[in-house]
Amino acid sequence: MEVYRYNAPMPAEPIAFVNGRFVPPGELVLSFADAGFASGATVTDFCRTYRHRLFRWPDHLARLRRDCAACHVPLPTPDAELTTAAGRLVAHNAGLIGEGDDLALVTFATPGPLGYMTGATETGPPTVGMHTFPLPVARYRRFFAEGVTLEVAGELPTGLPAPVKHRSRLHWWLAERAVKQPGAVPVLLGPGGAADTAIGGVLAVVGGAVVRPPGGAVLESVSVGVVRELCERVGLRFVEAAVDFRDPGPASELLLAGSGFGLAGVRRFVGPAGAREFAWPGPACRRLQAAWSELVGMDVAAQFLGSV
Repeated sequence: MEVYRYNAPMPAEPIAFVNGRFVPPGELVLSFADAGFASGATVTDFCRTYRHRLFRWPDHLARLRRDCAACHVPLPTPDAELTTAAGRLVAHNAGLIGEGDDLALVTFATPGPLGYMTGATETGPPTVGMHTFPLPVARYRRFFAEGVTLEVAGELPTGLPAPVKHRSRLHWWLAERAVKQPGAVPVLLGPGGAADTAIGGVLAVVGGAVVRPPGGAVLESVSVGVVRELCERVGLRFVEAAVDFRDPGPASELLLAGSGFGLAGVRRFVGPAGAREFAWPGPACRRLQAAWSELVGMDVAAQFLGSV
């Protein structure tokens, strides 16, 4: 197997990273005995580039390390090495896509091969990997062309830590197949009606304030953290409070914030209380989208609409 060290010449094909080595993407594989495959014990992160630069990478890395600790998944690779590897992957793989295109970077960690499946006395060593793929612009285009449709498809599973980003995603797979609205993003509800999706955090605009569920109720979203900062820039209040999405009647707008697409406005919400249409894009959405584009130095909506 050919391995690409940090100081080795890079090939003219995409590369991935696993346990300190650069390898062809086809060689970034998990053993049948790896706990990430056999038990779904994988902590993960999704980060994107804007203009070929990783956005909020330190925040993503900090969350990955925190989530690994919460799930007892070892992450022995130092932050400096992960940062160097991420930069090297993006620098190389971005050279293989168009100038106006961007990359998604996935980082993951597992406990490694299960000892009882390999005849070893202990599980490990841990697996730490990274790979990129072209940002799936077509997947998110409708968010900016016609607005987001959200549809409640069930409840968040109990026993899994809601704030942690992990690969135990069977519930989202099933939720995607339960929605009835064409193109709808499935929503699962937690305690008190807190809402979450597989691709972004759900926010409500209530009484002129942008509201997110209290900490611990849903995924700790890096993108929601960006929205918090942007609210201060544009003069909007940002608060943590309970919003019951079984009937989000008090909300004047709904927003969806995720790493892949930034911030998008919700046009239609389908929940237990029925369907509701929202003005799209709403005033808070427009202000925050403009601020997001200014922050990253490009027109985000135009990238998805094909105007860049």
